[in-house]
Amino acid sequence: MHKNLVVIMDDIDAISVVKDTSFAMLLEGQRRGYRVWYLNEHHLFMDGFRVSARMWPIRVRDQSRDWFETGEPVERELGADDLVLMRADPPVDTAYLHATYLLECAERAGAKVVNRPAALRDFNEKLAIARFPDLIPETLVASDPERLRAFVERRGKAILKPLDGMGGHSIFLVEAADPNLNVIIETLTAGRRLALAQEYLPEIRDGDKRVLLVHGRPVEYLLARIPGERDFRGNLARGGRGEGRPLGAGDRAIAEAVGPMLVENGIEFAGLDIIGERLTEINVTSPTCVRELDREFGINIISDLFDVIDP
Repeated sequence: MHKNLVVIMDDIDAISVVKDTSFAMLLEGQRRGYRVWYLNEHHLFMDGFRVSARMWPIRVRDQSRDWFETGEPVERELGADDLVLMRADPPVDTAYLHATYLLECAERAGAKVVNRPAALRDFNEKLAIARFPDLIPETLVASDPERLRAFVERRGKAILKPLDGMGGHSIFLVEAADPNLNVIIETLTAGRRLALAQEYLPEIRDGDKRVLLVHGRPVEYLLARIPGERDFRGNLARGGRGEGRPLGAGDRAIAEAVGPMLVENGIEFAGLDIIGERLTEINVTSPTCVRELDREFGINIISDLFDVIDP
């Protein structure tokens, strides 16, 4: 077992403790007796090809107010004593990619980094589903407005979204006759950016299902994120309602098909998005929904994760 748990995440003072999975990781690390450290990705630096970070010792409390306190920051090299959890939210922009290169250097110095930095670069959360063509909805990725419009016209109704979003940001449900279709496509592509067009799945009314995988194995329960009355998106950040359910046979089959490939590439913790019987995304940067499932079913998903990554 490593001595230090180093959690790289967004600002902790801005999280919602009742649903933040990174907070669950801090709590479990503290419970297990690690010395727990907190930092943002921009606190990493390299000096002489040795990767260090400015980090804060942190204590956390599972309560709605005053949920953390930090000590004085220190700067130290990352190495064999460190279990590093990379939990910074998308977008996977230049700053994020550069952070993964530094974390690869930390790996070479002996640190255990989860998920593997190279995998965080290689697995775009929208595009990784292309590895499983038999499991996904009809999908087009293109920057050509005419090609995207033709996809919508052929389907009659479709989903359009950027390749670097999260939490339902900038996802559009469009129809061929929508007078805003051209401007939506222009906004997404700006003439040269790739965007994703996907078959609309009416099963979204029953929930956008989040299936969590720990070391390639699905958690026995999923969270169905059900759209509100005024939105087609199930994302909790967009007003969706979370409903815990036992894992269904179709969901399990998808998870068991995807899981081995994730483990092979060093992705120990992932979240699959499934609508109906179709895989729509593979989340590897900062999968969520742990707190909701733990609370509803009396389980501890992050304990299972730690058992695997740092026995």
